[in-house]
Amino acid sequence: MIASHLDESYMSKDLDDLRDALRRFARERDWDQFHSPKNLASALVVEAAELLECFQWLTEEQSRALSDDDKRKVTEELADVFLYLIRLADKLDVDLLEGARDKIARNAEKYPVEKARGNAKKYTDL
Repeated sequence: MIASHLDESYMSKDLDDLRDALRRFARERDWDQFHSPKNLASALVVEAAELLECFQWLTEEQSRALSDDDKRKVTEELADVFLYLIRLADKLDVDLLEGARDKIARNAEKYPVEKARGNAKKYTDL
């Protein structure tokens, strides 16, 4: 896990700073050799599964009202997912913010408010 050993000097609210911190973190440990897109995508899926595990067997209501300890665990897993996602995007030279903005715009076209509001159907079924 990338996130488990980061100290405060690696923390930043800025995505570019996080990307740079992850680059440094991997370089200092000679981990670039392991950080192929395939390996990072695999690690991302594993961390996403660990996030899902935090909610396994909870009711809908329980999932909305996590204990402090459970929320801490969820926060750690979300951070792991986020950091692997940033690292993978960096390796593939993908601008995550631009990609996210583009995806929101495409989703707005697929899911117009008048058809999608209060509806969980896929856009092909609206």
